[in-house]
Amino acid sequence: MINSKDLKVQDISKPVKQLTKLEKLMDLPAPYDKPGMEPELTEPKEDWAEKYCASLDGYIGLDTFETPKTKEEQDELVKKFLSGLEKMLSEETNRGIIQPLMLSLDYCGKCHTCSEACHIYEASGGHELYRPIFRSEILRRIIKKYFTTSGKLFGSLVGADIDLTWETIARLGELSYRCNLCRRCAQTCPLGLDNAVIAKEIRKIFSQEMGIAPKPLHEKGTQLQLKTGSSTGITKPAFLDIIEFLEEDIEEKTGMSIKIPIDKKGADILLTHNAGEFMAWPENPIAFAILFEKAGLDWTLSSDLLGYDNVNYGIWYDDAQAKKIALQQFKVAKDLGVNRIIVGECGHAHKSVALVADRMTSSDNKIPVESFLPILEEMVKSGKLKLDPSKNNFPVTLHDPCNYVRQMGIVNPQREIIKAVCTNFREMTPHGVDNYCCGGGSGFAIMNSMNFGEFRNKVTTRKKFEQILNAFQDTIEDPAVPKYVCAPCSNCKGAIRDILEYYEVTHKYNVHYGGLVELVVNALVDLEKPFLEFLDEE
Repeated sequence: MINSKDLKVQDISKPVKQLTKLEKLMDLPAPYDKPGMEPELTEPKEDWAEKYCASLDGYIGLDTFETPKTKEEQDELVKKFLSGLEKMLSEETNRGIIQPLMLSLDYCGKCHTCSEACHIYEASGGHELYRPIFRSEILRRIIKKYFTTSGKLFGSLVGADIDLTWETIARLGELSYRCNLCRRCAQTCPLGLDNAVIAKEIRKIFSQEMGIAPKPLHEKGTQLQLKTGSSTGITKPAFLDIIEFLEEDIEEKTGMSIKIPIDKKGADILLTHNAGEFMAWPENPIAFAILFEKAGLDWTLSSDLLGYDNVNYGIWYDDAQAKKIALQQFKVAKDLGVNRIIVGECGHAHKSVALVADRMTSSDNKIPVESFLPILEEMVKSGKLKLDPSKNNFPVTLHDPCNYVRQMGIVNPQREIIKAVCTNFREMTPHGVDNYCCGGGSGFAIMNSMNFGEFRNKVTTRKKFEQILNAFQDTIEDPAVPKYVCAPCSNCKGAIRDILEYYEVTHKYNVHYGGLVELVVNALVDLEKPFLEFLDEE
């Protein structure tokens, strides 16, 4: 095993049992700076290490990539990878991304500015394997060795110092899933180069050419969504039952009788949610229904295929899957005849339907797409909602989801809303476009196969955990004071939920998490009981 500080790019080809492993992680602030507060790192089970490629760092993200048993299977993997790489380098087959990809491959000055911006590299204690340019440099050297400057495969192998064995490819595939695709590195790079694009392209080769992708993203994600209409497997009858339950819950909690509009033809707004909200956080779609009805908006949900689920996991690993879902999501809106789609509290859905899908569909199929944030800000500022911010008189901090803050520039509406409905708001450091990823980005929030959940909790979410602890430093060790992490994104909530459970923060220190619309509903003047459950329990 190689010491992480001595690790070199060419070591990716070495036939060792395990290339390297995590050693000393970044220190956490109080109260988690005390001995015994940090759960120990665990070793991968031997049967995992034998069946899958765990020789990178001991963690397994690609739970569908089993170790090839014969030389023929190994050679076939190499052949497919090179075929996919050739397509990646072709303007004909990769027109949409080829320019930023090639600029990022060709012009890196190796100044390591991106490393200083990367939450994974910093959280790992400066582990060489997790430098953003580490995986990029591996791909760069493979291209140099195997391809001409025009992107065509050489007839014979020349140059560079990386041997393209099946294990080199397997490790590179795993490396592409040691990045949250948050693009903080791209924002920081003095040349504007994007190592996240390179990581995403590696994932695409594995999925589109080799048929290898994490089950939670592909089999239990896009494939399930295309089959049933939802990444959670909720069918139309089940969805309608859930809506009926939400209506009953609204009346029980608030005394309001609200009929949630379903499949309303010609409505102004089609509101879409991450389907995970209906299952894990039903208070979020409930809050949206209350606010939209109180504001007198003309809106509807859809019960049609893919109409009630704005998830599009394809944007993280497979363009073909992303396009299939995007086309059907737009079709639902077209068939309903709505004027616009409003995307609820899901960060990647903002990016997928407003940006990625926009480039995958023709103008005839498009419907205008908007974030929920400006419309919610207008509700709050217009006086349509009667609000009492003293109802939210506990410490509140805000997590900025990467996909619509850093990558779309939606920064101020959420802050104006929180300031209007809360009395004790404190920013994370840093915040806005400089904020750190929750650690669940690019699919990590739902990837729990084998020991990957530990990698997320110990490493990728570590900087976010540090930010949360620091934001509440004045009251963190006082369990009598409830504290709230506002995370207006379903995947971000999942990652933050897991880290709070992993370190038992809610139980020990009364730290809670949730969305933004729940805070607004909790501040409504005419609500007799708190809408936020942790307040109702006190």
